[in-house]
Amino acid sequence: MVEHPVSILLVDDRRENLVALEAVLEPLGHRLVSASSGIEALRELLREEFALILMYVQMPELDGFETAELIRRRERTRDVPIIFLTAISKERGHVFRGYDTGAVDYVFKPFDPAILRSKVRVFVDLFRQRVEACE
Repeated sequence: MVEHPVSILLVDDRRENLVALEAVLEPLGHRLVSASSGIEALRELLREEFALILMYVQMPELDGFETAELIRRRERTRDVPIIFLTAISKERGHVFRGYDTGAVDYVFKPFDPAILRSKVRVFVDLFRQRVEACE
């Protein structure tokens, strides 16, 4: 069975963070779609289906938490796994808020690239299993 690439949404208002994420995840061979804001991420979610969202917490306008809350309100996107990434929000309250908004994980920078790739692989596999079950 040939495994086709799936789409993964990367969300951050800082281009250098998106480039770093792309470099870490590119070896997995999936389609990486970058969004530079929560609003842009919501637009991308209207266009296509994603296996996973990796989203930085700190963003202007709509932060990661607010964006996740909007994602969870829409039936089509409510079950898309979200991994929050952060460099500064290590307070327990922020972590709990991340999980309360439906995140499946909350990763602190600096993160180990191999571990992040492993986490992404798990969610891609779960996505593929879900798609196969619906066929």
